[in-house]
Amino acid sequence: MREIADTTLNIPHPYPHGGAAEWIVAHAPAWSEGTNATFAIVDNATGRLTGVVSLMIKQDHRRAELGYWIAVHSWKRGFATEASQRLIDFGFDVLGLHRIESRHFLRNPASGRVMQKLGMQQEGVERDWAIKWDRFESLAVYSILESEWRASRQPGVLRRRNP
Repeated sequence: MREIADTTLNIPHPYPHGGAAEWIVAHAPAWSEGTNATFAIVDNATGRLTGVVSLMIKQDHRRAELGYWIAVHSWKRGFATEASQRLIDFGFDVLGLHRIESRHFLRNPASGRVMQKLGMQQEGVERDWAIKWDRFESLAVYSILESEWRASRQPGVLRRRNP
């Protein structure tokens, strides 16, 4: 869908014929190489695919970039937040990461709200950082460190939310 492609850096529109199968086939080797962990997001009520969440891993630096997309019919239902939180937990607990970062187009503030709910802190804005459909896009950068994530999991500690 155009609406999803419009708010993501790497999803083309129109989507090329065979592109989905090619993309799916790439997941197993990327997992084996330790460079990417990609998971489907499924609506438990319907069993319907509702999105994807992934970590692009840079193991040499013990960091990863969180990315996600959600089907339009599932926007504003908490899928991005829930799936991303589980993947952040996986990244710190299982993969031993130190830092997880994420970016969003400035014109997509809903994605920034997801990052804030995850306990991520905004670090800044990368002005005209990328080109999407022949226009420059500025991106907000967020991150969470393992120590911040662990502190937010302590009993009696409320997760810090950015304003």
